[in-house]
Amino acid sequence: MSDNAEKTTFDLIIVGAGMVGAALGCALAEAGFEVCLLEAREPQREWPREEVDLRVSALSRASQQLLENLGVWPRMAELRVSPYTDMHVWDAGGQGSIHFSAADIGEPDLGHIVENRVTQLALWERLGQLTNVTRLCPARLAGLQLQGGPQVTLEDGRVVRGRLIVGADGRDSRVRRLAGIPSQGWDYDQHAIVATVRPQRHHRETAWQRFMPSGPLALLPIADGRCSIVWSTSPQRAEALMQLDEAGFRQELTLASEAILGEIEAVGPRGVFPLRLGHARDYVREGLALVGDAAHAVHPLAGQGVNLGFLDAACLAEVLIEARRRHRGIASLATLRRYERSRKGANLLMLGVMDLFKRFFSNDLPPLRLARNLGLELVDRAGPLKNLIIRRAMGLEGELPALARNRPSGSPEGRQAQ
Repeated sequence: MSDNAEKTTFDLIIVGAGMVGAALGCALAEAGFEVCLLEAREPQREWPREEVDLRVSALSRASQQLLENLGVWPRMAELRVSPYTDMHVWDAGGQGSIHFSAADIGEPDLGHIVENRVTQLALWERLGQLTNVTRLCPARLAGLQLQGGPQVTLEDGRVVRGRLIVGADGRDSRVRRLAGIPSQGWDYDQHAIVATVRPQRHHRETAWQRFMPSGPLALLPIADGRCSIVWSTSPQRAEALMQLDEAGFRQELTLASEAILGEIEAVGPRGVFPLRLGHARDYVREGLALVGDAAHAVHPLAGQGVNLGFLDAACLAEVLIEARRRHRGIASLATLRRYERSRKGANLLMLGVMDLFKRFFSNDLPPLRLARNLGLELVDRAGPLKNLIIRRAMGLEGELPALARNRPSGSPEGRQAQ
């Protein structure tokens, strides 16, 4: 499919219309920019109601607010979002545990577990309603030029020009590689198994996470009582688990979860993917910016990946809208470095914290086991500190881009009626 296929010059070319790229496209189109999105494949439009996507995200309140401000949250709720009110984390190597509750901070929930395809479809549909958006799909990037005016060449030979190119094309970003931006990081000695399971007992709108020496196991609540699991473990162990039949896998999962929700009674299709940490040395070049996983890849143990990406999108949109208001070039380094300065430090901090957590919990050394159990217990008893941690994680504290903040109903801030 192609919208406005004859048009070849735009304000922005966004390569990748996944969740982050599509959100950025919506935000900038609603602010009046001419936007072109390149995407290799259209999102899935229909699926059986009882089927749950293998890939889910724990969306923070800041991410929910962004999606509400873009007008897509009602459509997502129609498709399925699963609020969770509590989070319980415990260590396999001792008695240490910590419990977070929305009730303790006067909030209705801590966030929502949402299938990635739900978020992507709602954003894709919204893009289709905006007259100043062109979606080229299927479209695959073959070449990138920044000197003499940013432009991209597609595999079918088409050339598309823009004032600014945005790489939102994921962890293995082709935009980043073609721009010659190095990425630093390392592979974790872990693979993550994902599946939807039905436990014997209801999850009680609680996200459960058990830290084991081989990696964490998360059971994330789905509204109908099932759980989406993310089980990080060694590549060898992951391969062995993937080869088990359903009965064998259910037994192993029940043991790994310490039967916190009783026996695992059913398991759907399983998927597995390798885990790594990655961070682009630069987020911007003259005429180019990176957002989301194209700029940073984080361990999924706290479910922060897409939340960081949405904040990237909100921040970049805010910077570009302000630059236009002040009649400054949207593709200049002076403009784009405002975005980089705002997001790079915050993302590096989150990557570092998640890496530290991974290393601190993914081992069985007695001194560290003692320290982490003591730490969990101390934080669990420190009410104000615990509540501050959860409010920060939800996006209720600290500086946020305008698009990720609550606005009065009908506020025109950063938006344009279409």
